Amino acid sequence: MDWARFGQQMAGMARDLLAQTSVDGTLRRITASATELVQGCDAAGILVLHGADVETLAPTHQLVVDSDRLQERVREGPCFDAARSSLGAQVFRIADFSREQPRWPAYAPRAHRLGVGSMMGFLLFTEDTDLGALNLYSHEPGAFTEASELAGWLLASHAAVALSSARTHAQMEQAVATRHVIGEAMGILMGSHRLTEEQAFDVLRRYSQENNVKLREVARLVCEGGTL
Repeated sequence: MDWARFGQQMAGMARDLLAQTSVDGTLRRITASATELVQGCDAAGILVLHGADVETLAPTHQLVVDSDRLQERVREGPCFDAARSSLGAQVFRIADFSREQPRWPAYAPRAHRLGVGSMMGFLLFTEDTDLGALNLYSHEPGAFTEASELAGWLLASHAAVALSSARTHAQMEQAVATRHVIGEAMGILMGSHRLTEEQAFDVLRRYSQENNVKLREVARLVCEGGTL
């Protein structure tokens, strides 16, 4: 591998990641970069494991979706193993799926029939019971080398930072939007029912608790209908 050229590509990718304006855009750029920069990578996607439920983000090819759905259905596979030891399994590399039946008897042979020859995965984050991993696929066995793993690890490191930044920004935007809609709803209640600011907020809070509806949704109802 031409490491000087790879370093230039990685630097450009890192700038491109930070320039994305949404979490979704960041995720799509991460997976596209994997197929462009990691030798042997034919397809890539980000899998988020919510307990035993699988969510596929920014897949580059249908193979990624099919593999994730298969792991969810049979409740086994490399991503489930990573989740069970999420603090230790930062990287996994599977050289040949035709030889992995003893480890994953339900998943491995079916994944091989889907067209998975080899696979690598890199942990991006763990939050409570949720795990996020960047998964790279090749149709050929033995496609991923030590150099591929190093390239993938560098990509995943940049991706984790960019994804964290994008998610934080999105959460801040959502928090600002939530405060705005709650303030607007409080103003409507104060004007229509002659309530103080504290009383108006208490009305929203109590309705939220008694009806098991998020406070933001209660505020939206007031803004749209003028009352509860």
